[in-house]
Amino acid sequence: MSTRDEFHHATGATRTAKGLMSRRPPRLRSLIAAGLLASTALGGYALIEQSPAHANDSAPAASTPHANAAVLPDFSDLVGRVKPAVVSITTRLQASETADEGPARTPFPMPFAMPNDGAPAHPRLIEARGSGFIISPDGMIVTNNHVVHEAKSVMVTLSDGRELPAKVVGRDPRTDLAVLRVAADHPLPYVTLGDSNAVKPGQWVIAMGNPFGLGGSVTAGIVSAKGRDIGEGPYDNFIQVDAPINQGNSGGPLFTQDGTVIGVNTAILSPSGGSIGIGFAIPANLVKTVVADIETTGHVTRGYLGVAAQPVGAALQAALDLPAGASDAAGGSAGSDKGALVANVEPHSPAAKAGLKPGDVITAVDSQAVADPRDLAREIAALKPGVEAKITLIRNGAPLTETVTIAAQPDSEIAARDEGAGAAQPKIGLALQPLSPELREQLDLPGQSKGAVVAAVEPGSPAEAAGIEPGDVVVGVGTAAVDGPEAAVSAIRAAAHAHHAVALRIFRHGEAAFVAIDLNKPNEG
Repeated sequence: MSTRDEFHHATGATRTAKGLMSRRPPRLRSLIAAGLLASTALGGYALIEQSPAHANDSAPAASTPHANAAVLPDFSDLVGRVKPAVVSITTRLQASETADEGPARTPFPMPFAMPNDGAPAHPRLIEARGSGFIISPDGMIVTNNHVVHEAKSVMVTLSDGRELPAKVVGRDPRTDLAVLRVAADHPLPYVTLGDSNAVKPGQWVIAMGNPFGLGGSVTAGIVSAKGRDIGEGPYDNFIQVDAPINQGNSGGPLFTQDGTVIGVNTAILSPSGGSIGIGFAIPANLVKTVVADIETTGHVTRGYLGVAAQPVGAALQAALDLPAGASDAAGGSAGSDKGALVANVEPHSPAAKAGLKPGDVITAVDSQAVADPRDLAREIAALKPGVEAKITLIRNGAPLTETVTIAAQPDSEIAARDEGAGAAQPKIGLALQPLSPELREQLDLPGQSKGAVVAAVEPGSPAEAAGIEPGDVVVGVGTAAVDGPEAAVSAIRAAAHAHHAVALRIFRHGEAAFVAIDLNKPNEG
């Protein structure tokens, strides 16, 4: 197993995890394991909150809420009701894309290359398996992003053994969620997403999925804790469970006893890659918002404030004259931390326009208490661009409220959306992120430089073949300047469609250069 990142997520998810994991003790980082692939991821809730009673009469509902069972329950009735909506997901991946992940993505031994009598080696496709669950009778499926990330093809196996090809409707690497769709000749059984906020530690839950390729497996346990931050992303708020979860369970549902889904199994803490009774699930309430956005637009839209924040420790509390119980007064709970300290305000951002300043301590957003920067990130991300938010803060020891018009969060990665074979998008193989003041300083760029930073380059992609490297700054496409990831993506797509080649103007090590990306060049994988 690779020790560099034992959160067994595929490439897109681990990029987010690496920097955040670095703050954790080495021993803990070496124990974290996720991705759970065997054999080798804010809007309305109409779709996923639909009650079986209001669905198509011909659509069999996989779950009907029942009263809680006894203290030591028999789960057989529950399993019988929800199992038809749980699916196995098989993806075909190019071997070279997974080789550096080791057992993280291939717990079964990798196939050995067969002798070829001196003939040139060709890239091999291997299979990886994960889990998912159906949330609507028309074939909408939820799984993890890392289950389908970089997949060449995706196949879904229903509980009755039927196999259906799946289309990736959209992915969200920041929360490790993805939405698929399959077409069936009749309405499919489905389950509903419940209220994860109502879940309590000690509550019985069952996990279902495809561990190590063993489809339809069921394990039971209790909720161990809520609100876990495991260093996997800016919106960490995991449900911790002791129900055994293993590789291949990724994307599978976590059920309460009434048959509703309150989480998506996604990670485990383990020294070996196997279950030791510490598993993590993405809360259903977060899943609802992500799925609703993906279903509507193919990607997730999040609110943007434009501040860099840090926790407020005891020393900073005294130095900033932050009164004791300040976050309680702002709507927080007794004993909570003291908010999120604004370390930097992005120029021209919503925060800058509203007058927020470094040294402000944000204690609430629309009366929702902010205990730390993670709370702030979640609260702001949940807001829609264009809405006005009341930011409660402390400045120079005095409480203050500012009204901020929330903007759309800049893309930190080119969204992955499968448009179908009839409308295929040219694949460049770049992940871009905004050029922040900190990155300008690290990359030794002029203070007013604009552009998009290359966060990652996909192996075997046209961008890699052209020599693009992480850390390059894209400042123009052709002769047109770009001021951020969104402008860069639009210009790149337009150039690719028009010429099937893209000329990027980049800065690298303080020097400017043009780099041509030829989309006709074969993928060397």
